[in-house]
Amino acid sequence: MLPFDRRAFLSLAAAGIASGVLTAMPLAQAGANARIKAIAFDAFPVFDPRPVFALAEQLFPGKGAALSNAWRTRQFEYQWLRVIYGRYVNFWQATDDALVFAAELLNLDLTPEKRSKLMNAYLELNAWSDAPPALRELKRMGFKLALLSNATPKILDAGINNAGLMGVFDKVLSTDAIRSFKPDPRAYQMAMDAFKLPREAILFVAFAGWDAAGAKSFGYPTYWVNRLGLPAEKLGALPDGSGKTLTDLVAFVNA
Repeated sequence: MLPFDRRAFLSLAAAGIASGVLTAMPLAQAGANARIKAIAFDAFPVFDPRPVFALAEQLFPGKGAALSNAWRTRQFEYQWLRVIYGRYVNFWQATDDALVFAAELLNLDLTPEKRSKLMNAYLELNAWSDAPPALRELKRMGFKLALLSNATPKILDAGINNAGLMGVFDKVLSTDAIRSFKPDPRAYQMAMDAFKLPREAILFVAFAGWDAAGAKSFGYPTYWVNRLGLPAEKLGALPDGSGKTLTDLVAFVNA
């Protein structure tokens, strides 16, 4: 089997499923943040996914990191490929399929019990420690807040309840509603439709570099919460700001 070039695929996927996407609109430096009325977050700047992958190591000692890496890679590839194929399944199903593939790839005995535990870990996600106070401060500052995620409504609602963030988000938007996934421009459009605001009035907050590039290419002012300290994706669109926490985001919108 030939090795899968993830970055090459992302470029092709962006061209294939996001045809007609707008050229990135640079955020003007002077007074730019004053135009922001709403902030749309991917799920993972808010919810910490690390316990899912810690559980993989617990269930498969010495093999958890390899399983997690293969699982995460296929998780997103399967989403994008299914959209291109026209054979959509939601985030939960794509994630489950990716888990089965990753276990088979590594010759691991993924029993029904282990499979269920790993999948249900997505319903037990909690917030990063900096997220609740930062979100409440942004709410206090008058911003409308939304989650805009590829995850299913069930996963998003569980994370909100686990983190005690009920009432913090004005909108909870799952791309399952349009049967597609970011970086499809229709997915980013959901926040504009929900808030009835132009794109320049909505700041998008990404966890993944590819999502930051997708949102910026769509035309959103974009902030990348780069918790993993990764280099920017080479996709021709850079975020307007970046930091490691949502506390850094609060400082950015205050600038």
